[in-house]
Amino acid sequence: MGSVSGRSFGGPGKYIQRAGEITRLAEHIRPLGSHIFVLIDPMAAKLFGSVIEQSLQEAGLKATIEIFGGECCNEEITRVIALARNVKADVIIGIGGGKTADTSKLTAIATGARIAIVPTIASTDAPCSAIAVRYDSHGVYQESMFLPRNPDVVIVDSAIIAAAPVRFLVAGIGDALSTWFEARSNLDSNSNNLVQPNLPPPAAGISIARTCHEVLMRDALAAKLAVERGALTQAVENIIEANTLLSGLGFENCGVSAAHGIHDGLTVLDETHSFYHGEKVAFGVLCLLMLEGRPLAEIEEMARFCQRLGLPTTLADLHLGSVTREQIGLVAEASLKSGSATWKVAVPLSVDIVRDAIIATDAFTTSLFAHP
Repeated sequence: MGSVSGRSFGGPGKYIQRAGEITRLAEHIRPLGSHIFVLIDPMAAKLFGSVIEQSLQEAGLKATIEIFGGECCNEEITRVIALARNVKADVIIGIGGGKTADTSKLTAIATGARIAIVPTIASTDAPCSAIAVRYDSHGVYQESMFLPRNPDVVIVDSAIIAAAPVRFLVAGIGDALSTWFEARSNLDSNSNNLVQPNLPPPAAGISIARTCHEVLMRDALAAKLAVERGALTQAVENIIEANTLLSGLGFENCGVSAAHGIHDGLTVLDETHSFYHGEKVAFGVLCLLMLEGRPLAEIEEMARFCQRLGLPTTLADLHLGSVTREQIGLVAEASLKSGSATWKVAVPLSVDIVRDAIIATDAFTTSLFAHP
């Protein structure tokens, strides 16, 4: 029997967030398996490698620890899968940032292992999702890969997140800022979510995306100021949850749109490679609002929010101040390639339309913050 519309919802098996949780890692891993393969970011290995190793050893878990190569690209994915297979790992733990998480998820899917993600920064919403973004070895976006399952457990040590450089937390806020606006974009275009093909967002996902936005507007600045001083406050805990869990559930269950599509397009310009994913997404949010023809008051509110946090609001902020109209055209072209999330926007689209929306966004934000 058919229905007017179904719906689908996905998320991690468990999400645990608490200061000091890295020391309790083994208690979350033990129920999943006994042959552990840890893929860890180099900086995380330096800071917490011994704590992690000790926690797993004391629990009687056999662990192989491997340093992540830095890019979620074919070469690194292939290398890590081979290593995990070699030790017959039944649990893959990814410890670090979004690219470490995505490489770990792909490895676990390829080897049939369980998945545990331990983010050491709150810079993206990658940890909770069943999606991995693959780049080439130079950091140019290649594709978003949809996986058959989400991580079994996501373990977030909020003390570690708060101790990381504040730029990571702010980048995560930029990524999370897109959650509600892209959910709204998908609702306007009656687009499906990213959980199950041909099924729309559930009410739960829409509510989570909206709540994500409310938490950012309320707590983002307070969290940034606290982390700048190395303080872990309730606002910081709230923003860690918004960046990691609410944004992760929100984007997966409601879908992404042109903020991420334009981010993907921006990666074709080398000048943007020094910026984090969420920093580029934040600028993409402003472009999405302009592309949709939203009121300038809304665009101004979000631009001022970004500017107060130190997120890019102009092309110059992305080291693209002297970029040509033709180069912005290349960004627009890349953001409209087949399968791009930009196509979810409920307005007519072409390379010229997207290019001009980017140019218009920059014109507006540049005038907004120009010195008298």
